[in-house]
Amino acid sequence: MKKILVLEDDVMIASGLTYALSMEGYEPIHAATLKKAFSEIEKGSFDLAILDLQLPDGTGFEVSHRLQEKSVPVIFLTVVDDEANIVRAFDEGADDYVVKPFKVRELLARVKRTLERNDGSNTEMIHLGKLKIDTKSGKVYIGEQLVELTALEYRLLLIFATNRGILLTRAQILERIWDVDGSFVEDNTLTVYIKRLREKVGDALEIETVRGIGYRVG
Repeated sequence: MKKILVLEDDVMIASGLTYALSMEGYEPIHAATLKKAFSEIEKGSFDLAILDLQLPDGTGFEVSHRLQEKSVPVIFLTVVDDEANIVRAFDEGADDYVVKPFKVRELLARVKRTLERNDGSNTEMIHLGKLKIDTKSGKVYIGEQLVELTALEYRLLLIFATNRGILLTRAQILERIWDVDGSFVEDNTLTVYIKRLREKVGDALEIETVRGIGYRVG
């Protein structure tokens, strides 16, 4: 049974969410404050965490940092939908970001997908250009050298890896990154992440720009 930490100070949301998770066969552990969340983390391990961003005694980022040390995937669940916080969340390693109000079935689908993506049973090594992508550990290498990528950069690289040789429009890439219609993120954010990815992988991978359309990786 997968154990999930639910950090949420709204009693009604927490109650409905923990019930829904239980019905899906998960073991949800609820915390309404950072103090309680840290206590639960010290007591045992988790397979996933769903974190509210704004708590009475701090922010979900503080708990996310602690969980990253234990390689626990994180989904942020929050009313904060400005681009700066969304980009920061992915930069700091979040696996997903869900804005309230949300549909329970959609969130459960995201939970399932995140757990599957981080399940070692689905492991394989993907070779792309001169890169090696270890999907078990979520790490990328050039030869034996580790390439430090954010969660969003890694997801972007996987999109290219699973669509090699295919011309992807900017809209298609945004849809795959955010898993929604992309309406809450500026299109130029993609340009920024493409630029960052290119800088990190260097000549180990050619990301071709097709002007006015999108990108392609051979």
